Amino acid sequence: MTVRLPDPALVVLVGASGAGKSTWAQQHYRAEEVVSSDGLRGVVGSGPYDLDASADAFTLLDTIVAARLGRGLTTVVDTLGLDAERRRAWRAAARAAGLPAVAVLVATEAAECRRRNAARDRPVPAPALTAQLGKVREVGHELGVEGWDLVVPVADTTAPPPATPAPSPVPRADRTSSLGLRTVLQVSRFPWGDDPLAWLGGVARAADEAGFAGLALMDHLIQIPQVGRAWEPIPEPWVTLGALSGLGTGLELGTLCTPVTFRPAGVTAKAAATLSALTGGRAFVGIGAGWWEREHAAYGLPFPTAKERLDELERAIVTMRALWAKGTKAYDGDGVVLPETTGYPRPAGPVAVVVGGSGERRTLRIAARLGDACNLRTGEAEVVRHKVGVLHEHCAAVGRDPAEVAVTVLDLPVVGRDRDDVWRRVERHRGRTAAPAYAARTHAGTVADHRDRWAALAGEGVSTVFLATRDLDGPDDVLALAGLNA
Repeated sequence: MTVRLPDPALVVLVGASGAGKSTWAQQHYRAEEVVSSDGLRGVVGSGPYDLDASADAFTLLDTIVAARLGRGLTTVVDTLGLDAERRRAWRAAARAAGLPAVAVLVATEAAECRRRNAARDRPVPAPALTAQLGKVREVGHELGVEGWDLVVPVADTTAPPPATPAPSPVPRADRTSSLGLRTVLQVSRFPWGDDPLAWLGGVARAADEAGFAGLALMDHLIQIPQVGRAWEPIPEPWVTLGALSGLGTGLELGTLCTPVTFRPAGVTAKAAATLSALTGGRAFVGIGAGWWEREHAAYGLPFPTAKERLDELERAIVTMRALWAKGTKAYDGDGVVLPETTGYPRPAGPVAVVVGGSGERRTLRIAARLGDACNLRTGEAEVVRHKVGVLHEHCAAVGRDPAEVAVTVLDLPVVGRDRDDVWRRVERHRGRTAAPAYAARTHAGTVADHRDRWAALAGEGVSTVFLATRDLDGPDDVLALAGLNA
């Protein structure tokens, strides 16, 4: 199948007996998503070919389809699909549920349908199959005028679905994927057991092997509720990055992101410069205004107003750049006064400043004026398009070339090996959130699904994806993501 179907959606299979509709459904969907009239005949009758049970089977089928669509779940109707009245009823149910309606026309050659039918234990009578094949030749036009959101012709259901792209065995020199994106692994959970350093080292080495461009750590004092429980470990990031710097990987290392409320800007500048020196220039600083009042109170830190924090964010970037510059002269500008800028060791290379946050009035303006990059808290291409437009307006207002400010996103998806694995992960993590809502919010999908989505992000000007998953328990989970960097 070359056309990627909407998901969730109603998918109605249309084709003669022996066309391979069930095979196609098994290749592309989970067993739980497929509602089969043959299967239901086996539930309410003596078996899948008990035609006397057809009425009861279709009554049950309609009930199941309505219930699944009402919950916003992908539903694949596996019947002949040749009855126009039934098709219209299913399409109307999808419309009422707000889901796309897709018809998949499985138009296998008549001779092949007859061959498969003859090999069955209970073949369809030849006259009935001939009538079905005749109807299939007409149904293409009917589907075209029935108002389906998408009609997909399928000619061969014996071929397996396309394989997920294989990861590059050796990371490219610039760590850029074939999509033109660089991916930085953001580590936000730390289930490290009795040997924290070994766990961290294993994750970092796996990220290097899997072709990630870098590794970022959250900067929090208490584990945030979006990730885990308050009593789970959340290490101080600059200490931890220092430990990772000695592993000899090619990863860029930094935070995403450091709140300006945690440390004086000069101390953050010193930490970043030291990390740059230790890594040969592979350090970056993700920095933001901070947002979680609880951790400030717990650690005795002031939590000023949003305006004051954003003012401090501007001053912090100016301060860091002054301390990373050559020389030791005094600095006075942009609201920052330093009697000297003596800072050694010097960074071994440019330290990129990534401004975290998507606020259109202040945060993106700060990124446009002072940042090397902005980091948007979204994986939605439409939202990214709008935010990039705002960023570029700010660049024009401050007289800066938009090409000087890279666009990055923080992506928090569910990634599975296949469709069944994706939904196992959704069920594991969704809590009380409805499965379709959680899957939509986390863009739940396979590596191939996420590459398709990321291609759209790249088209909107995104250069780097900071990737964090809830399933990162160790190095094997990182290696499973390697296809994203191919």
